[in-house]
Amino acid sequence: MENEEKKKQPALPPDRAADAESETVEATVAKLEMVAAEPVTAESAQIQPAAKTEEPTLVRAAYEHPLPIRITHWVNAISLFVLVTSGLRIFRAFPSFGPKIPEKVLLDVPKSLTLGGWLGGALQWHFTFMWLFAVSGVVYVVYQIVSGHYRTMLFTPRDIPGVWPMARHYFFFGPKPPATGQYNPLQKLAYTSTILFGALALLTGIVLYKPVQFSWLAFLFGGFHLTRVWHFAAMCGFLAFIPGHLIMVVLHGWANFYSMLSGWKREPEYQE
Repeated sequence: MENEEKKKQPALPPDRAADAESETVEATVAKLEMVAAEPVTAESAQIQPAAKTEEPTLVRAAYEHPLPIRITHWVNAISLFVLVTSGLRIFRAFPSFGPKIPEKVLLDVPKSLTLGGWLGGALQWHFTFMWLFAVSGVVYVVYQIVSGHYRTMLFTPRDIPGVWPMARHYFFFGPKPPATGQYNPLQKLAYTSTILFGALALLTGIVLYKPVQFSWLAFLFGGFHLTRVWHFAAMCGFLAFIPGHLIMVVLHGWANFYSMLSGWKREPEYQE
């Protein structure tokens, strides 16, 4: 029936059909322009705004001090304190160095700076901690050599030109030289010197502990009396090192001290 009704409807003339088709196209274009003119919002487009993502902050760190280095460092620090204070108490018993130097009081060390209370007590403290110092020192040196870690702290002739600029920075407020490694030249000089002081203290201490059994070693040091001089000189070397070492630790900040506890150092300067 519908088809018959359509057939009964009169067809439009060609010019009217063209006009109707053009009106339809214009209406469609107008609708598209109106849609394009409307502002697109997140609600109309049904698009959720993207969540902001923060990039993680990377913290640079370097594993500077392996566990054997840290253990031997603190054992040596405690042992050295006991050895120096008890050694000064032993020295008070005879504050001279024998016939080579006039036998008089060369240095009057206050009792408050000594350990042991009396000569026998000081000797017990000294002979106990000398073994800890000796064993820990040997382990430290052997580990440095076997692991190759010694390359980071051994003082070499090429480090000589960098000593004074670092000393001027630490003690005279000069400009800070650029960091080129884990240790600067002044630190290398200090740490290498302590190894030499430790070896000298150990060898001369053996002579003072067993002078008869190691008489040949006493002869190399110039006799028993001069061996005491060398032993005392090794102690003076440590006493000169400690204040400078503490100053370096303070100037380098908490991260430098904490690295000797954890092994890791945050934001090392030489990795910039």
